[in-house]
Amino acid sequence: MTDLAAYAGLFLAALLAATILPMQSEAVLVGLLLADYSPWLLIAVASVGNVLGSVINWLLGRGIERFRGQRWFPMNQAQLERAQVWYRRYGKWSLLLSWLPVVGDPLTVIAGVLREPFRVFLLLVTAAKVGRYLVLAAVTLSVI
Repeated sequence: MTDLAAYAGLFLAALLAATILPMQSEAVLVGLLLADYSPWLLIAVASVGNVLGSVINWLLGRGIERFRGQRWFPMNQAQLERAQVWYRRYGKWSLLLSWLPVVGDPLTVIAGVLREPFRVFLLLVTAAKVGRYLVLAAVTLSVI
């Protein structure tokens, strides 16, 4: 596999994993780390892709409210209200959990729905995503 294909594949896996699609990027990162690719470059590529996927979710959240009454809308009124109450209770700091499977992606959508300022969103989500990849790389390479 060429270096460009490896990094592009990781970027795409990380981007899609951060959206509401059920994907994982960790296995791709671990495989490339074990294949002796540059850890710092892998962490950077995965982080940029994953953060960009979360930004897509935030943008979707910003625009999704206008479709609330549609039949195909992914959440019913009660689910949306529950998510909004939870986010309001824990606030912007809950975005530090955006790296978690299952709850992390919807958190980024709800942040958009509730109009979390983009700069705050980007800072907290980036910290969470980079932190997760740093820990995963350190464990994979037996640094910690």
